[in-house]
Amino acid sequence: MTANKEEVILETIKKKSILKQKVFSNTYKVFGDLKNLLKDIEKNYNAKLKDAVPEAPFKYKNISDFQCELKIAGDILIFQMHSNVFEFDRDHGVWKISYVQNNEMVTYSGIINIYNFLADSFKYDRVNDLGYLIGRIFINKDMHYFVEGKRQMGYLYNDFGNSVINKESMKEIVDTAIAYSLDFDLLVPPYDSMKVITVEQIREKRRRSMIQTGKRLGFGFRSDDVNAETPVYTGG
Repeated sequence: MTANKEEVILETIKKKSILKQKVFSNTYKVFGDLKNLLKDIEKNYNAKLKDAVPEAPFKYKNISDFQCELKIAGDILIFQMHSNVFEFDRDHGVWKISYVQNNEMVTYSGIINIYNFLADSFKYDRVNDLGYLIGRIFINKDMHYFVEGKRQMGYLYNDFGNSVINKESMKEIVDTAIAYSLDFDLLVPPYDSMKVITVEQIREKRRRSMIQTGKRLGFGFRSDDVNAETPVYTGG
């Protein structure tokens, strides 16, 4: 019995290790391609806007192997690749499609998250400001992908069994994220949340802005959700 269990353990480790390495490699390659695409977007959009706006509104910045950003006027989109591979919760809708039912190993996925922040949050070091996850891209061993996200981000690119991620599909995803962030306006915080402030807070505000700011601070953001489930971490 022990020998059989050892064989199962060793076989599982070998199978999952190879699978997860493939998923990681695919996701890392896609993230590298995404970085190059963002550079092209910066160049192309700025060229088209140079006669209309005084300052180039698009600015790409590489942060690390797993993070980069695209500034769009007063907004920043941060693209972050997770270094681990994930499996989906059994209640997730992905389990309902035939592609997954015929081969459960295809559900192991790498993730690229897309966050929307205010550019001023970083410019003025407002460390308490809020950012929002507006979309996340899932990529599997076959380079198939789908996107979960807010509003228009959540209703596209969900043919997991047939969609293969490439430059054209990534361009559409990024353009959709840009359009969403530009349409997702900063709202005035409720009066009651701002009417009291301490002496320490106002002193700190003299040094740097400490009044927490976010596009939906104090207002319901959940209404924009499109059934975005949280994947379950598999441990590596």
